[in-house]
Amino acid sequence: MQELIEKLKTEAGLTEEQAQQAVTTIKNYVVEKFPMLERAVGSLFGN
Repeated sequence: MQELIEKLKTEAGLTEEQAQQAVTTIKNYVVEKFPMLERAVGSLFGN
């Protein structure tokens, strides 16, 4: 997950806090829309 946060900071110009919130929002959205992927998302993004 830290690699994605760094990429968001570099490429999108987000602060650390903004990048962390973006990742959390994306993670929660995917789990909400596709609950069957919850374990995979948890593994990918960390729990």
